[in-house]
Amino acid sequence: MHRPPTDAETNNPDIQEVIQEKLLDAEIPGFQAEFDPLEAERLGAFVEDALSEQDTLDSTIDHAAEVDDERG
Repeated sequence: MHRPPTDAETNNPDIQEVIQEKLLDAEIPGFQAEFDPLEAERLGAFVEDALSEQDTLDSTIDHAAEVDDERG
């Protein structure tokens, strides 16, 4: 899991305790635990793993080539 570098704000023991309590609450069926942006980032919720623009274009070109092959 991705974890951002710690600094004085994110390494605060109070924040760690709050996050731990929210994670325990989130295990309760039906309970919707809310995390603020700092807490979510600390938990690694915002990992960028989307396809690059080039990967997307390459997959479109492959698909177009397959359609052309099927049409003869």
